[in-house]
Amino acid sequence: MQLPSILIEEMVRSALKEDMGHGLDITSAATLPPYEQASGVIKAREEGVLAGLIPALTAFHHVDPDIEFEIFAQDGEVIDADQDIAMVSGPAAALLMAERVALNFMTHMSGIASLTRRYVLAVQGTKARICDTRKTLPGLRAMQKYAVRAGGGFNHRFGMDDAVLIKDNHIAIAGGIDAALSLACENTGHMVRVEIEVDTLDQLKEVLEHGGADVVMMDNFSLKDLERGVKMTRGKMVTEASGGVDLGTVRDIAETGIDYISVGALTHSAPALDIGLDVEI
Repeated sequence: MQLPSILIEEMVRSALKEDMGHGLDITSAATLPPYEQASGVIKAREEGVLAGLIPALTAFHHVDPDIEFEIFAQDGEVIDADQDIAMVSGPAAALLMAERVALNFMTHMSGIASLTRRYVLAVQGTKARICDTRKTLPGLRAMQKYAVRAGGGFNHRFGMDDAVLIKDNHIAIAGGIDAALSLACENTGHMVRVEIEVDTLDQLKEVLEHGGADVVMMDNFSLKDLERGVKMTRGKMVTEASGGVDLGTVRDIAETGIDYISVGALTHSAPALDIGLDVEI
């Protein structure tokens, strides 16, 4: 998966505008000689999975197109502590103006990729795939979901417009599972997949009897009920588990035979990966 350049540029410009205000770094303007040149090495301070390199370098380029790059690692690679990721060279003031925005993108996205990889490794050997959710930071969804892919995970729907996901409130308002599924089948085209969330095995039975769903999400099921649910749906629809998923539980969930495990924490709770810029004159 690659991020479209137009999305990268839009997000980077917005971040730079937020950071630079009226377009001036008053600290660099006050302390640096106007024509000073410098180089800086972007370096990992801890092990993890790299993501966000292109948005980071785009930030430097937008501040000053004369900044040059030398790249030593690529998104999706496992990087070691103290490993050089890239070198940036150009006007010293421009390097410092872009530094924080560049590192913010890279540390956040690499943190998501690194956490995702931990989940992926935890379920290795099972058929379960780790996927994200829509629990993302406003305006950063594309980059966060890209980072999940860089870490070896898969993307759930990007927004409310690319798949039907019937949740408990939809079911309550529609008048029940049968009514909600029937309306979904009537009002969506044949190219749109329909997923429905269930909280109990009885609800799952209703979904199976209706037959209108492509995917069923079993939310906050016990392991015992999850195993039963997987057996009930085998060969009839794709299965997904959600709720109560963390690194301590994900392996047991995967061993039930579930197809997908959605983890909101990948995007809403991933710690930043420590990456810095060491400048040399």
